[in-house]
Amino acid sequence: MANKELNRLKVVLAERKKTGKWLAEQLGKDQTTVSKWCTNSSQPDLENLIKMAKILEVDVNEILKNE
Repeated sequence: MANKELNRLKVVLAERKKTGKWLAEQLGKDQTTVSKWCTNSSQPDLENLIKMAKILEVDVNEILKNE
């Protein structure tokens, strides 16, 4: 259950020293949308997931992995 609260997108953003606001701007999305992705309130579709990985310069699996 503790892993459920861990959000890989939030971790990757922190590792890259980037904010959700920055990512929202890069994606052309509302900051609220990215915030929901970071809090697991909603999930990005595959297209946005791929865009995020490219912007953050990580493999999609880095955002998806559940450890």
